[in-house]
Amino acid sequence: MALGWPIILGNISQMALGVIDSAMVGAIHSSQLAASSFVNNLIVVPFVLSAGLSNAISPLVASATGEGDVDKPLRICYNGMWIVGIFTIVSAIIFHVGSGMVYKLGQDEIVAELSEDYLIWMVWAIVPLGIFTAMKQFSEGLGFTRMPMWIGLASIPLNFLINYMFIYGHWGAPRMELEGAGVGTLVARVLIVVALAIFILRHKKFKPYRANLRAQLQFKKERIRDVLRIGIPSSLQHGMEAGAFAFSGIMVGWLGYIPQAAHQIALNIAAMTFMVSIGISVAGGIRVAYVYGKKDWKKVHNIGKTTLWMAGIYGACCACFFVWGRHWLPLFFNQEQPVVEMAAVLMLLAALFQISDSVQAVGVGLLRGIQDVRVPTYFVALAYWVIGIPLGYFLGFTLNWNVSGLWVGLVIGLTVSALLLTSRFNHLSKKA
Repeated sequence: MALGWPIILGNISQMALGVIDSAMVGAIHSSQLAASSFVNNLIVVPFVLSAGLSNAISPLVASATGEGDVDKPLRICYNGMWIVGIFTIVSAIIFHVGSGMVYKLGQDEIVAELSEDYLIWMVWAIVPLGIFTAMKQFSEGLGFTRMPMWIGLASIPLNFLINYMFIYGHWGAPRMELEGAGVGTLVARVLIVVALAIFILRHKKFKPYRANLRAQLQFKKERIRDVLRIGIPSSLQHGMEAGAFAFSGIMVGWLGYIPQAAHQIALNIAAMTFMVSIGISVAGGIRVAYVYGKKDWKKVHNIGKTTLWMAGIYGACCACFFVWGRHWLPLFFNQEQPVVEMAAVLMLLAALFQISDSVQAVGVGLLRGIQDVRVPTYFVALAYWVIGIPLGYFLGFTLNWNVSGLWVGLVIGLTVSALLLTSRFNHLSKKA
């Protein structure tokens, strides 16, 4: 927890930017909230793939620290930043050029019209976020978790103020509504990149790791290969999970903008609680990677078992909170009665997958810590794309359960993923 709580708050701060966007535009009309949901579902795959590439950095840095190598961590970070930067820029260009896709995916006309300009701003905001995440993973891999947290938290009021200017047209700024939320997110993310770069290059904590700075800031085939070896499967894992939720969100859009708005509300709340699970996962993965570098498998197993128990207990607490707050939590996002009532039903289904979602997130992090990434990728593909999505489509459209059927498919997919990943970690750590 000492390692994890700053990571958790840092993750929540970045997720909060999207939640702030949704809440501020949802106050205008549910169609704006639906368009925000639609765009976030479109860009979730490049966003999560870039995060997956970055996630290779912290276990590699922690493992190098466990080996006693002080030159290797910054080399890993530098080469990882280039990989993430190139990927996000290419993704932004593709989405910018193809922004007209919003009219061809079966959404309500008003949702498509609102989405196009917002999509362009948000996809370019992935570039600074990807670079920030790479540097953040480097700092966290060394155990320096607090400064990225403070920088992330500072971005919340900054994003709110810029949103206030451009969404509603205050302080001389034009009234841009949903598009203004994209402006606020992009500006806030550029500023946090600059702040974290200054911290890494100037702070005394990092002095031992930048002793040979000119030599460290070079391309190295070995470091690029290490990042890609772990980062590509990690990206695929995160991409398949996030892609399953994103595709479900697009399918919800086929049912109309009211179900889509309700879906976005429940998903935003579930995503906030999931950020804590990610923080536990990253912290557990860093600790596992450090003792893995020392080849102490008994500690690997004990740390992993404790972290999985923490995830399960946390998930159970979240499930209770969702059931208790299902009628009033959606009111933070929208006041329209049909949207709020449907969101309350989805909150009950979200409560069902809180334990499995938290446990599977930690399972992925622990396996990444011992650099086991290939087999978990197959597990994630099976859970979401062979079981969860087809089952959700069948329940939602064939049996006419509508949005609830899509969510039941996600619940079952997450549960299968949690069982497979935890079994894999226990088997490998006990065997070793």
